Amino acid sequence: MATTIPRRATLDDLYRVDGKAELIAGRIVHLMPTGHRPSRIAARIFISLENHTQATGRGLAYTDNTGFAVPMLASGRESFSPDASYYEGPPPSNDMDFVAGPPTFAVEVRSKSDYGDAAEAEMEAKRADYFQAGTLVVWDVDPRAESIRVYRPEAPDCPVIFIRGRTADAEPAVPGWRMTVDDVFA
Repeated sequence: MATTIPRRATLDDLYRVDGKAELIAGRIVHLMPTGHRPSRIAARIFISLENHTQATGRGLAYTDNTGFAVPMLASGRESFSPDASYYEGPPPSNDMDFVAGPPTFAVEVRSKSDYGDAAEAEMEAKRADYFQAGTLVVWDVDPRAESIRVYRPEAPDCPVIFIRGRTADAEPAVPGWRMTVDDVFA
């Protein structure tokens, strides 16, 4: 009996996927749709980032489901699709293409299924991939705890935690941008 080795998926294959997905180790990995609250939180963060880019004339803010194509990482990852993001770099020459390179700042808003030991391990691995690719800051936004854990590559296991009543930042990735935790979880 012959065995067929599945063909390795490419970024071209990822373009044809319905819904949110990422390319990891030659496989298309579908990401679960999010619920009402995580989606609204990501939208608030995007709007704040977009307002900042308009005011400063610096960087580009992206919504959920934007694809960032990166050279294959040690984990096999070749793309990211954060819930909100900021990018300092040139837009793609074809404005229908994925962004070439990692987001400068990535926001991951936890969904219903993003809790527990397995989810924590997946999120930690994804942050490591972000940092290996060159992302400067990753926010882990937790709607249940109403907190934001801010990770940076120089201290990937020691987040700065922001709670209600505080103002979070994404320095040095988004210079001068701030957002109150109360506004994130309004």
